[in-house]
Amino acid sequence: MKLSKETEAKIIELQTFEQNLNNFAMQKQRFQITQTEIENAIEELKKTKEDAYKIIGSIMIKSKKEDLEKDLNEKKEIIDLRIKNIEKQENKIKEKASELQKEVMSKIENEK
Repeated sequence: MKLSKETEAKIIELQTFEQNLNNFAMQKQRFQITQTEIENAIEELKKTKEDAYKIIGSIMIKSKKEDLEKDLNEKKEIIDLRIKNIEKQENKIKEKASELQKEVMSKIENEK
């Protein structure tokens, strides 16, 4: 079956949407792993009564527990925002892809 150039272009656009969604999924997964690591570090800090060590580059530096908690909580907030942003972008692309898919299916049916 021969499809019109417009329909072929829309199919390519759909494929691009799918690639973008895959990229977002990978980014989101990396952020979720980081989020879990930060949450675990926060929980471990709550268990200790003394100062702890922070890794900076290739060295460990003793830091105040309160400073570490503050730093980790700030990092967690940033990661949370990034995950929410990715989810919003994913939802927008899913909506656009769904609309485009309906349009392509309709055009394919009409071109038969």
